[in-house]
Amino acid sequence: MVLISCSGRRADCSASSHDGALSIGKGGGPLRGRDRLLPSLLAAVSTLALSAAAAQAAEAGSARSTDGAAVKALMAKLESMEQRINSLQVELKDAKAKKTTSVGQSASLASRRPSDPMPLIGAKDARAGGAKASDNAQAASRLPVGNAMALADPKDVKASGTKAADAAPSSSPASRLAAAFADSDSKPRSLPAADLKAPAPQPSRDLFGAAPSPVPGMKIGMYGEIKFGSVQNPAANGQWQNGFDMARLVLLPTYQVNDSITFNAELEWEHGGIAFDNDDKLHGAVEVEQAFFDIKFNDHFTLRSPGIDLIPISFTNLYHEPTLFYSVHRPELANGLIPTTWYAPSAGFHGKIIDGLNYQFQVSQSAEDFGDGFDHRGDNGHINPGGYEGGISGSEALALSRAPIGDYRQLSNQLAYTLRLSYTPSFLPGFAGSSAIYYSPNVTPRGAYATLPDGSEVPLGKNAMTIFNTEARYRVPNTGLELRAEYAHVNFSNPENLRANNDLVDDNNVGKNMWGYSGEIAYHFRAPNDYDIVPFYRYTRQNFQTSGMLGSDLTNGLNNITGSGDMTFHDVGIAVFPNPSLVYKLNYTKVIDHSAAGAMSDRVLAGVGWLW
Repeated sequence: MVLISCSGRRADCSASSHDGALSIGKGGGPLRGRDRLLPSLLAAVSTLALSAAAAQAAEAGSARSTDGAAVKALMAKLESMEQRINSLQVELKDAKAKKTTSVGQSASLASRRPSDPMPLIGAKDARAGGAKASDNAQAASRLPVGNAMALADPKDVKASGTKAADAAPSSSPASRLAAAFADSDSKPRSLPAADLKAPAPQPSRDLFGAAPSPVPGMKIGMYGEIKFGSVQNPAANGQWQNGFDMARLVLLPTYQVNDSITFNAELEWEHGGIAFDNDDKLHGAVEVEQAFFDIKFNDHFTLRSPGIDLIPISFTNLYHEPTLFYSVHRPELANGLIPTTWYAPSAGFHGKIIDGLNYQFQVSQSAEDFGDGFDHRGDNGHINPGGYEGGISGSEALALSRAPIGDYRQLSNQLAYTLRLSYTPSFLPGFAGSSAIYYSPNVTPRGAYATLPDGSEVPLGKNAMTIFNTEARYRVPNTGLELRAEYAHVNFSNPENLRANNDLVDDNNVGKNMWGYSGEIAYHFRAPNDYDIVPFYRYTRQNFQTSGMLGSDLTNGLNNITGSGDMTFHDVGIAVFPNPSLVYKLNYTKVIDHSAAGAMSDRVLAGVGWLW
């Protein structure tokens, strides 16, 4: 029905119904036709209108109620979003605090790392898409990891699509490591690679420490190793003797001063620590192995402040945590030719040259040809008369030659210089290596002297020392095969001025050169429980007593080469990694030398090592 209205005030309005429609027309005459029905129809229309109005009012009220609920829900969402934004802001601040440009090198993949945390290289050892790591070191801190590998150290970074800002040392202790690692396999993998610095960080867990620090920006990492077994004792005519050694426990504190400045340190307790009472049963040391600030300007240049730092020569010297090598003891070349851990007062800088090629340059306190106690260091800064042990010898190589780091007791004003290049070429996935050269113009300390057969003492002259080292690690892509090799060479300009050649003792004499090399093969098996099981074999050959010896230790005009420094080592064993931060080891070492009685120093050792 259609209702056509007219003004209610006009008397001339007329209404009519036509074809089902009600018409209202003009005129004051009486209604025609169905005049009796009109009041009923108007009443019906009014009733319908009132009903519609009531329904509309009800709907409006309902809508208003619905709108109120919607507003409340929207406000709740806005409050939730605000809380999430606040949470993200906190996470962003934490993330900034974790950006360490030098948190990684000992341990640090941070403190030792002259670059950002390194990625694992190898076909399977680089997460697709490329994970970006910012470093040391060195780092390591003191890291997502995968099956073992050839791995780039802090500055040895880019591999198989994984990018690391390796050029700027970001030492991260849990470096240490330090670094970070990526693996294309999404499954958790154990990486006992000799370049690993720490396990991959988990959500809501700290990057370098096992737990967040109450001090914003402060991180604490740790590594350690415990050894036990049976060894031949040369001093007991080769008798096998059991033993135990709380070898070391190391703390790796790192503090992020701001986005570009990072402090790194390494505090070490060796062989149970030290004590002075007879019933304490300790015979070790407590020492600061690293303490420095890294100031990062860009990926190509990071300044390392004066402090205590590792000499950047040999991968094992920079990254010597027990999860990074497979034998119980460190590789033999790191125990003499490179006196790991070799640290010194120093300063320098490092960075990236191009992707896959990094550098580090360091100026440090020179090594000293002095290996005796502080009671032989006079208050006048010279060696006390009456005899002393040299720091460089044909029996221990450079193991005792490190300069002291405390109380102004250095015996030389001489500075040494080290340049290191590390590389991970993109055309050879799975490969990482480094080469370094160390030069000291003079390793002879103040007051050094030769002891003549008649007991008199005469001064010793200058003696420059040059060390060259190169090493490589290769994890064959898509396999468990891992290969490693290293070569070290030491040259003396004037070996006749070495104390070992002038102390009237024959078996420690030193020639013009010392050298050594090693080769290692390992294979990684994945156990059903996801453990990484790594059997390995390492061959090492070294000689500390080559020709060219001169000095007061002459027999008929010649030095006596005893052969005790001409050694061969065969290491065979197995390392088991429940995860990359923990390793159990067992190995046998056969030692051969050319002395008359033989080395008589074989060993069967077991151990446990960790890094986090």
